[in-house]
Amino acid sequence: MPNSTVSTVGDLRLAIERGEVPRRSVHEEVRQNLIRKLRAGEALFPGIVGYDETVVPQLVNALLSRHNFILLGLRGQAKTRLLRALVTLLDDVIPVMPGCEINDDPLAPICGACRARIATEGDHTPVAWLPRDRRYVEKLATPDVTIADMVGDIDPIKAARSGLQLSSELTMHYGLLPRANRGIFAINELPDLAGKIQVGLFNVLQEGDVQIKGYPVRLPLDVLMAFTANPEDYTARGKIITPLKDRIGSEIRTHYPAGRAEGMTITAQEAWLTRHGSAPRTEVPAFVAEVVEEIAFQARQDRRIDKRSGVSQRLPISAIENVVSNAERRALVNDEPVAVPRVTDIYAALPSITGKFEMEYEGELKGAEAIARELIRAAVANVADGYLAHLETRQVVEWFDLGGSLQLADSTSAEGLLARTREVQGLVELAHAAGLPAEASVPLLASGVDFVLEGLYAMKKIGRSDERGYHATETPVRRPAREAALRDETPMPTGGGKKKYYN
Repeated sequence: MPNSTVSTVGDLRLAIERGEVPRRSVHEEVRQNLIRKLRAGEALFPGIVGYDETVVPQLVNALLSRHNFILLGLRGQAKTRLLRALVTLLDDVIPVMPGCEINDDPLAPICGACRARIATEGDHTPVAWLPRDRRYVEKLATPDVTIADMVGDIDPIKAARSGLQLSSELTMHYGLLPRANRGIFAINELPDLAGKIQVGLFNVLQEGDVQIKGYPVRLPLDVLMAFTANPEDYTARGKIITPLKDRIGSEIRTHYPAGRAEGMTITAQEAWLTRHGSAPRTEVPAFVAEVVEEIAFQARQDRRIDKRSGVSQRLPISAIENVVSNAERRALVNDEPVAVPRVTDIYAALPSITGKFEMEYEGELKGAEAIARELIRAAVANVADGYLAHLETRQVVEWFDLGGSLQLADSTSAEGLLARTREVQGLVELAHAAGLPAEASVPLLASGVDFVLEGLYAMKKIGRSDERGYHATETPVRRPAREAALRDETPMPTGGGKKKYYN
């Protein structure tokens, strides 16, 4: 923080001579602060998970090289978050001309009004201090953005009120880019800018200045420029023009989490899971969080989902919030103090899943909800395999093959679910063997039992259908037991609504 006595241009000049206030370009400022953080071992981009060995080193190299850069990646890959984290590499405050729209340097102003004021007041000109949060300007590129929005234009009303000629520099209305002077200017989805707007960025990237309209006005801006784009658009066949692409110093590729653990860390960090107020306390079991995260991984490799669009990390974030809300609703209805989500609650989160991916032609024919249900089942099978593959499940499966059945609903209380499932030989014991502690609470144990049942169904060891509910699989190995059960005329319940039948 600068000395509080620095309030005029004269004070500022003396402070710079004494080394109390640094004077440098934005690129050099970011570079020096980055070097200081690297030497001190400080975290560079807090909240960014999974990029330590891939994206961050490339971004550090670009900043050390004083490059303008672009982040290429699909949606939901923390591109915007990375850009906004660049603010932490700026100084806490910098001196500016008070009231200046383009944050002029008091010792080297570039706008006409500030130069005139310095000429009149000299070293007695006041100095203001601009915090770093106000030095970041971000714009989402859309086709309707004009060159006036981005760079600026002549303001005839200002000229008329001041009695100035339109050619006067004092009649300029500055756009977003000049207003980001001495800061960071970020453009999201760069290829969506119209071609003539992209042309307007040439001088900024190459010569470092802006020319407004056809008048001989040059503004040598000091700005670090950063962009984001989808890789599909950022090609010769896309909407980016080659000369602009050539002027961007570094091109950095982002990516989705490499593994389920990384994804779960991001989801836990971003999702709203800790509910306050009069709502029940929430507790999310690890296996539920894993299944939700695995849905995104299954979707990213499904051939029926458009890979060019990607599957955002927002999918598991939104889904886990809906899953917790469904558990919360059940706890409120049953007056339970703790809301523990179950794997079957994920089906209640379909509205937060179906809108998070774009489908290919084959997927559109089948429908988003059907695809989402298949993704959930595949995710459950993948996660359940890790928990149950090494365990003996035959005793539970045989109970269903011999005609046993369970009727459950997503609103069934934890105690009610356990009371019904204790009829199944070895089911509760299997849930404990899968990892639930012996002292697990009733809601957590109910969630574990639910996970085992859904896992067996997803692994095709027991069956389920909308018409018949859950039923024994009709494989050759189990068909004799099934036929024996039918000969005994064991009654088979028929389901409806939200009831689930395991048999």
